[in-house]
Amino acid sequence: MKQFFVDAFTDEVFSGNPAAVCILQEWLPDTLMQLMAAENNLSETAFAVKEGGKYHIRWFTPSHEVDLCGHATLASAYVISRFYESEAEAVYFISKGGDLTVYVAGEMLEMDFPARRGQPMAAGEAVAQALGCTPKELYLSRDIMAVLESEEQVAQFQPNFESIAALPEGMGLYITAPSQKFDFVSRCFFPKINVNEDPVCGSAHCSLIPYWAERLGKTDMVARQLSPRGGTIFCKNRGERVCISGKAVLYATANILIGAENV
Repeated sequence: MKQFFVDAFTDEVFSGNPAAVCILQEWLPDTLMQLMAAENNLSETAFAVKEGGKYHIRWFTPSHEVDLCGHATLASAYVISRFYESEAEAVYFISKGGDLTVYVAGEMLEMDFPARRGQPMAAGEAVAQALGCTPKELYLSRDIMAVLESEEQVAQFQPNFESIAALPEGMGLYITAPSQKFDFVSRCFFPKINVNEDPVCGSAHCSLIPYWAERLGKTDMVARQLSPRGGTIFCKNRGERVCISGKAVLYATANILIGAENV
């Protein structure tokens, strides 16, 4: 079994968000896929099986399966379009998070994802403790999104992962602010699923894009994730859908020398 290691939302290795990708002939046992994701110890490992003209895709963190992941979808589309279907202009996925399409335009990959608008929420004591400040605004969808005053606050934020993991709501926590060089910046934390800081989180932008499109009065935007690795995301707001674009680069391939009999 071949496994690809891809850095997403970048054109340089050792930046962006790393993902492992396995394109399978048939599904492996869930237990084995979870063990492989734990062994890889990346924020997500993606597994995909072709069904007709589409690929059924699943994503695993080191400890949990998740319903939607952007960077590992981008990485999967990169692998499929480079090594399996070199003439493909689009790669179609079926997932627990809905039907997803990734359009291939040279080196750029554009993902068509569902928008996830957050609902306003009050900044309770737990959120204030996790942030170490009172946010300008606070929203909840799958995750909590905290709007801060400045890009400097986002860049200099020192996360308390224990406090973030203890938040009673949300799978993860995003912090975001406007930017002078980019339209907006963000950082994303998921200690509840053993991903302390996700270097570049595509699924977070399903919530970030609708928010900033409304605040900035813009449809097309460029965002930057301010993790230590960093990554650039090209964003489009399309109402009930969002387009999340970026590049990807192959870091390594590996032959996995185990199978279902090892579980």
